[in-house]
Amino acid sequence: MRKLWGRLTSVNVQKAVWGLDEAGLVYERIDAGGAFGIVSDPAYRALNPNGLVPTLEEDGFVLWESNAILRYLAATCPALGLPEDPRARAHVDQWLDWQATTFTPAMRDAFWQLFRAPEPDRALIAQSLKNTEAQAAILDAHLADRDYVVGDRFAIADIALGCAAHRWLNLPAERVERPALRRWYERIAARPGAAKALGEPIG
Repeated sequence: MRKLWGRLTSVNVQKAVWGLDEAGLVYERIDAGGAFGIVSDPAYRALNPNGLVPTLEEDGFVLWESNAILRYLAATCPALGLPEDPRARAHVDQWLDWQATTFTPAMRDAFWQLFRAPEPDRALIAQSLKNTEAQAAILDAHLADRDYVVGDRFAIADIALGCAAHRWLNLPAERVERPALRRWYERIAARPGAAKALGEPIG
């Protein structure tokens, strides 16, 4: 039985859920992390020593890190297949890494202060929003003449960036309107595979 550990309010779990559903795979999702706990339990730490989510279990195979899970799904499921061309594949990796190291971290402080902090730090929020606007502008420019992040078909780069964009576009804050980013997001968010991943309120 395939299991995915993690709560749906986690942006990283959302990526894994979306990938599994796009791939048409059957799995059991188990709430973990945040208010659900579990991630500090010795049994869970034996699966994922970081105590983070998501973690994928599949017939004795264990994998953590959301973008690694997406790459694994793309390598094993034709519906999410990676490009054969090594340069196109490198561009998929480029955008996956950019999401994980640049786009999502830029909005981290705004998200945490707006949703988790008992007394939000307005200066931290403002700086985080400023930083994220710069990244949103990069993605918007990239998507100006594209339907998908890489190539001419939906793929895992769209999932990773789609989940990040979902969080960004739903923060209770003013944003610069990015028409290309919005157009791309609305197209991919309408896919059946996105329904479960993006169905919960952010927070």
